[in-house]
Amino acid sequence: MELERTAVHIIGCAKTYADGTQGLLPSSLDVHPGEVLALLGPSGCGKTTLLRLIAGLETVDPGGVIRFGAHEVTDVPVERRQIGMVFQHYALFPQMTVQANIGYGLKLRGASDQQLKQAVGELIELVRLNGLEHKRPGELSGGQRQRVALARAVAVRPKVLLLDEPLTALDAKLKVTLRDELAELLRRLGVTTIHVTHDQQEALAIADRLAVMRSGKIIQVGEGEALYRNPDHMFVAEFLGRINRLQRSPADIANNVITVGGKELTCPQGPWRQLFVRPEDIQLKALMLNQPAATIMQRSFLGDRVHYRLDVVGQGVLTVETNRDSPYRVGDQVSLAISAEHFMPFEDNE
Repeated sequence: MELERTAVHIIGCAKTYADGTQGLLPSSLDVHPGEVLALLGPSGCGKTTLLRLIAGLETVDPGGVIRFGAHEVTDVPVERRQIGMVFQHYALFPQMTVQANIGYGLKLRGASDQQLKQAVGELIELVRLNGLEHKRPGELSGGQRQRVALARAVAVRPKVLLLDEPLTALDAKLKVTLRDELAELLRRLGVTTIHVTHDQQEALAIADRLAVMRSGKIIQVGEGEALYRNPDHMFVAEFLGRINRLQRSPADIANNVITVGGKELTCPQGPWRQLFVRPEDIQLKALMLNQPAATIMQRSFLGDRVHYRLDVVGQGVLTVETNRDSPYRVGDQVSLAISAEHFMPFEDNE
């Protein structure tokens, strides 16, 4: 089933509600044809508001423009925007079979029986629901219901697919399984997709690019790995995974070093008052006199890794993540090693 790959252009779009609340500050964003883009951020950051503007479920403040490809849809009603939507609870019709749910939108649009049979058959094959055509949603697993919801959303050949927190209601183990399955399905469908989530791991696993939002604004847009390794803003660094914030003294700044555990370490040059470092970028070693020292306060075995909380002189508590075979225990004194390239400097741009 060939689906159209449509670019989405959001130009200076904002949303102010009747009571004066600004749900979204003026924002611009380009979504590439066929890509999966995640709108990522904490509750209340504006990501769902932006999704609803794209869908046509909310009106854009005057001056904002939304285009699907070359066609402006700013004032086009939701039923004429050619979008597909998948919601948190999938919103399947419980009394209908799988094939009836998938074909519902097509039937409303007046598709013939032959068109329905062909389209539904192609989608059942595409999302691997063969043999389940006559089952009802209550007889399906969570992953199967998700596939039905996706198939129903794309059956009408939307220009854009919108996903609103589709995995939020699931338990942690099922969520991991289904996010991998969802990522694969979206790649096979090839439709331009905008995915709203507050879950960093979900966004990193599914999306081609992320748009990180905060307080009604888009803070940074880019590929997940690039944002994780080279964020432009301290909020992005802190939101995408765990992070340690280290302070520098005036003497540190003057000498182009940072003092950790009583020892000076090489770091990026500049007047940075603080530096960030990921827990996995700090190495633990046997205590050595010429290396920064720390005391292990807490050790948590997490299966594939060990998570530590360390008391570090001059820096307070730092977190470190190591491989699962790390031998150090609570109360041990250890040395730290941090390569200069792993320090992330930021302006005070909170």
